[in-house]
Amino acid sequence: MLVKGRAFSPEGITRILLIQLGDIGDVVLTTPTMRVLRENCPHSEIFVFVREHTRELVEGCPWVDGVISVNKGKGNLREEIAYQRDFLAELRRKRFQLTIDLRTGTRGAIVSYLSGARMRIGRYSDDGTLWRNRLFTHLIRPENELEQYSSLHSLNILAPLELDVKDTSPALVVTPEKEKIALEILRREKVPSDKPILALHPYSRWSYKEWLTKNYIRLINHIGSRYPVSIVVTGAPEERERVAEMVSRSSVDAYNLAGKTSLGELPALLKKCSLLIGIDSAAVHIAAAVGIPTIMIFGPSSPVSWAPRGKKHRIIQKDLPCVPCRQKGCNNSEVSRCLNELHPEEVIPLVENQLNEIVSPF
Repeated sequence: MLVKGRAFSPEGITRILLIQLGDIGDVVLTTPTMRVLRENCPHSEIFVFVREHTRELVEGCPWVDGVISVNKGKGNLREEIAYQRDFLAELRRKRFQLTIDLRTGTRGAIVSYLSGARMRIGRYSDDGTLWRNRLFTHLIRPENELEQYSSLHSLNILAPLELDVKDTSPALVVTPEKEKIALEILRREKVPSDKPILALHPYSRWSYKEWLTKNYIRLINHIGSRYPVSIVVTGAPEERERVAEMVSRSSVDAYNLAGKTSLGELPALLKKCSLLIGIDSAAVHIAAAVGIPTIMIFGPSSPVSWAPRGKKHRIIQKDLPCVPCRQKGCNNSEVSRCLNELHPEEVIPLVENQLNEIVSPF
C-alpha cells in the first residue's frame, strides 16, 4: 500500500492541509478523515482545501480549523494570473508542515508541492509517473477499493501516519443557525409541519443514474394517498423546472424545494425529514450524514462503494446479470436499462416497510 516513503508519527506537526478537490459527495465522504485527523492530532491546526461550491459543507465542521477554497477561472488571463498568484502567496503564508492529497488529479499535487510543506502524502497515480507522483514524499496505492465503502478511500491515504481509526461513518454537523433557516424555508414553502416529512431527491448531474420521472409520480401518488406525510422534492436550481413538472403531474400534494436551499442549508433541511428516497447522488450521502434513514435507488453504480452503511438505510437495484457494471449507462451510452426497467411496484414495498416504521398508514 505504501509505495514511497516510510511511516511516521504526526506528533509535533502543528499545521496540516487536507486536499479534497472532488465533488459534493466526495467531500461528505471525507468527513471521517477529518474526524480521524482531529482525534489523533488534537494540537494541530487542520485546514481543508476544497472547490468553492463545496465550501459550505465544511464551514462549521468541528474537526477542522479552517477552509481554503478555489474557484474555476472565470476572468480574463490577467485576472486569472493575479488570482493564482495571490492564492499561492496566501497558501505559503500558512506554513503547512504536512499536506494530504486524497485524489489523483494534478491540481491537488501542484498545490501540495507549492505549499512548501516538508511532508506531502498523495495517492499514487498510474499515469502520473512522469512528474505528478514525484511531487510527493509519500505515495499510497490502495488495494481492492472496489470492495470498500467510499468513505474508506480517503482514510486509506492516511496510511503513513498509522493513526487510530475509531469511526468511519460520514457525519455533518448542523448548526442551530442552519436549523432555523431550514424551519423558515419549510414555513415559507407552506410545507405542513404536523406530519412527518418525506423527501425525494430524483435527479443528478449524471442522467445515467436517474430513475424515470413517471415512476416518481407513481410513487408520490401511492405514498400520498396511503400515508399521512408531507412530501417534498429537493434538487439543484437547474432541476427546478423538472421537479415542477413532476409535482404538477402528481395527484396528491407535493412541494417543490429544488433550488430553495444553498448547499450549506440542505443538510439542515434534510435533518428535518424522516426519510429520504433518492438515487446515487450527494443528497443521499448528506441525509445519511445528518442521521436520517435513506432508500437509495441504484443503477449501474455499486452499492458496495456508494450505499450508506447501517440498518436504517436500504437499497433497491434491478436484478440483472450485468449489474453493477460501473459504467456511464449501458456501454457508456448515458442510458441505463437497469433503471429504466425498474418498476415502481418493485420499489413501493421497500418504501412502505420504511414508512411503516415512521407512521401508520391511513
